[in-house]
Amino acid sequence: MQDNATEVTAAGIARLAGVGRAAVSNWRRRHADFPRPVGGTETSPSFALAEVESWLRKQGKLAEVPLRERVWQQLSGHPDGPVTALIHAGCVLLLIHDRPPVWLEVSAGSDERLAEMLPGALREVFTPRFGAESATSSASVKSSSSTVNTLESVQPAVHTPTGPELLPSAPLLRGVAELAAELGARQTFEFLLGRHLDANPRQYTLTPADLAGLMADLAGPARTVLDPACGTGALLRAAATRPDQQLYAQDSAPELAALTTLRLALHTWSTVRGATGDTLRADAHPHLRADVVLCHPPFNERNWGHDELAYDPRWEYGFPARTESELAWVQHALARLKDGGAGVLLMPPAAASRRSGRRIRADLLRRGALRAVIALPVGAAPPYNIPLHLWVLRRPERAPAQPEVLLVDVGQFAGEGRGGADWRTVREAVLDAWQAFGRPGRFTERPGLARAVPVIDLLDDDVDLAPARHLPPPSAADGAEQLTAVRELLGETLRLTADLAPPRADTAHPARWPLITIGELARGGALMLRTGGSGGHARVPVLTDHDVLSGAAPSGTLPESDEEAVLTEVGDVVVPVLGGGSMARVIDAATGGAALGRNLVLLRPDPAALDPWFLAGFLRGTANNRQASSYASTATRLDVRRLQLPRLPLDEQRRYGERFRTLDEFERALRHAGRLGEQLVRGMYDGLTDGTVAPD
Repeated sequence: MQDNATEVTAAGIARLAGVGRAAVSNWRRRHADFPRPVGGTETSPSFALAEVESWLRKQGKLAEVPLRERVWQQLSGHPDGPVTALIHAGCVLLLIHDRPPVWLEVSAGSDERLAEMLPGALREVFTPRFGAESATSSASVKSSSSTVNTLESVQPAVHTPTGPELLPSAPLLRGVAELAAELGARQTFEFLLGRHLDANPRQYTLTPADLAGLMADLAGPARTVLDPACGTGALLRAAATRPDQQLYAQDSAPELAALTTLRLALHTWSTVRGATGDTLRADAHPHLRADVVLCHPPFNERNWGHDELAYDPRWEYGFPARTESELAWVQHALARLKDGGAGVLLMPPAAASRRSGRRIRADLLRRGALRAVIALPVGAAPPYNIPLHLWVLRRPERAPAQPEVLLVDVGQFAGEGRGGADWRTVREAVLDAWQAFGRPGRFTERPGLARAVPVIDLLDDDVDLAPARHLPPPSAADGAEQLTAVRELLGETLRLTADLAPPRADTAHPARWPLITIGELARGGALMLRTGGSGGHARVPVLTDHDVLSGAAPSGTLPESDEEAVLTEVGDVVVPVLGGGSMARVIDAATGGAALGRNLVLLRPDPAALDPWFLAGFLRGTANNRQASSYASTATRLDVRRLQLPRLPLDEQRRYGERFRTLDEFERALRHAGRLGEQLVRGMYDGLTDGTVAPD
């Protein structure tokens, strides 16, 4: 069922038709019958979705709007905004998930009947899932909290929407239910939430799934888990492993608290207690003593409550300076842990060394509350340009006899792309060191990686806990041997590169082939075209646009969801659509099976009609890319459907394809030689400057 009032922007039309925005602008200019704007602004107009769908189908540009796309357009064009629509959708999906017969009864009949009956049905689900407070209607919450200072108020994250609030959402909710019948309730919510986060990347700070999993593993199994700055719920999702758990979440942003609470309820049968409010000023769970606290707090906050909270009992290790908001979060986490409970916080590296926090750091060390500081690779989490730290906490039951703190630095395992840390290696190195540190006996140092440092050695004037300042470097012999091995490998690679260099090019007259576009080939069945997704299963390696451009192995991650990812196969051709470069990559056995990342298009040729190397080679032509690209003020976007190929017999395609394949081998060898050269130069500089390599 479709709502005729749903509006869609030019970007949404482009997504519906699988074209660039420039094509939509051209349609508006060239076709007098193109639907007129019904809203928006002069520079960013919106159009009626029903009219757009009808026009696209009449023009032969769209056979049918996929159900997923129709529901998304209804949500994004909701009159009360996409966040309200997403919360209403989450409420109904939870009802479908927990009590499907009730939804069938409520949804029978008119939209007015649906809106009238739905609040009562939702209350029956919310009370056992979230507590009695969440069964209160949003209207009563607004009236009861109207006289309360918003900075000091704490409210349940999810409230039962009223009938009048739900009525504009009725067409959307029916579409959501239809999509849930196809995908499942949880998968439907993950798809819609993932799309919303992807459409608003600057509004949300996301914790990557691999990092969340590492933090949960460091904390260990738990029955009660708290995240006092829950964001989109990645940390609690990573920790939720059994139905008897109790999950506590709080966030100062009401929409995030509500979305996360619904997301967790759909993800697990655990009890979920979500709340809205400023955690440091208005703690929603003041009497909680959790087994585990996981937190990715906001960084560098000045207005965190320094003036109001001077005498707060949570400052057991010292009153944080105005510039030390992160140390306030550390002490809040310790205050909400039971004795012996574990906390893991993501921290900016400056928190380990700023002089304004040295007294609190010293007391955390003396009393055994800070157990480990782990330096992560650059790009592990936002902000991606700095190497963040993990602080592992334990609420001390008694003072340790010989206190030590574990310092780990896995910065050497950075990947080549943003967010592209080598997570498998990072995870193994960190957990191996942490488990060894927890076993009885003396911890064996791992040069350049991990060391257990006596607390007394850190209690100087600075109390600097940055791991790199205290870890012993790798042995000089190992460094020299490694440089020798790199030099030999570089020599072999350079010889291989010379052998792979293309022969002298013979002059030929410009060819005048008949051409066919990728769009025409796709419609004719000669190839299949797929676009990268916005979510996928956890721990699936993801091929990113940076990987394609740099020739690297899959290094990315997608937001964790149950949406079915697009998986690559050997012989596929992958093309980046942003950046203006001429690039296409043929998937080999080493890359096959990876998920397709954002801003990538996959072409799967029919081997009886198209040679993949021929396809990839001609897609890389500069003139071909230029005619298929659209240009904006800040980016260039490639319309893959407009790329052209010559119509050639399969034997002739293979002749060109073989030449393109040898060029690809030469290009890979050049890249590898460049990386080895950089490694050798950096190693020589380091060896000469630290005395492990002699100057002659």
